[in-house]
Amino acid sequence: MRVEIWSDIACPWCYIGKARFEKGLAAFAHCDEVEVVHRSFELDPHRAKGESAPVIEMLAKKYGRTVEEARAMEEHVAAAARAEGLGYRTEGRDHGNTFDVHRLLHLARARGRQDALLDLAYRANFAEERSVFDPEVLVGLAVEAGLDADEARSVLADEGAYADEVRADEREAAELGANAVPFFVLDRRYGVSGGQPSDVFTRALEQAWEGRESTPVDTAGTTGVCEADGACEVPPRR
Repeated sequence: MRVEIWSDIACPWCYIGKARFEKGLAAFAHCDEVEVVHRSFELDPHRAKGESAPVIEMLAKKYGRTVEEARAMEEHVAAAARAEGLGYRTEGRDHGNTFDVHRLLHLARARGRQDALLDLAYRANFAEERSVFDPEVLVGLAVEAGLDADEARSVLADEGAYADEVRADEREAAELGANAVPFFVLDRRYGVSGGQPSDVFTRALEQAWEGRESTPVDTAGTTGVCEADGACEVPPRR
């Protein structure tokens, strides 16, 4: 069974959702028979390449909040991340166009290193003081993931490299009705939207496995998502 995950490296709920999905997958009896493919989705595709802004400042402007309120929003998401054992910095992060990150992730997929690079990019963006919007940082992450530095630089220097693959992923997301991420599609039959608890993913995997003959794609209840315009939901505390 194949699971496809549409996400963006700038999306905190994608970062959290990946960790929760992996816990849910580990509890699934047929986990060794599941292929996971990561698909591209840009939260801020209209932001100019090379242009970035501090996350707190961006949130305050986007939601019409004070800096203190935006910081509280980040702290809420940080608590959810830390509950999954993930590092999360609420200060000093930046936000920008992620198209180059997605192109490099497609190179990594072609070389069998996509998941490794995605984990490194998430960690750099959310937990470390390394900007994924700096090409040399991206090259360094690619090398850490097992890719060739020269090949990674060549891809980043050629704006057409893997661009079609990124756009194809985004078209597929639109065709499937995904307007927020993370978005999980299980065997092209079930859809799960948002950074759901790990047991929700386990149940979805079990249901998809049992109903592989005829079950259509159906989106589960949404929680913990980032919208296509970059707006990220902050679910209430439970």
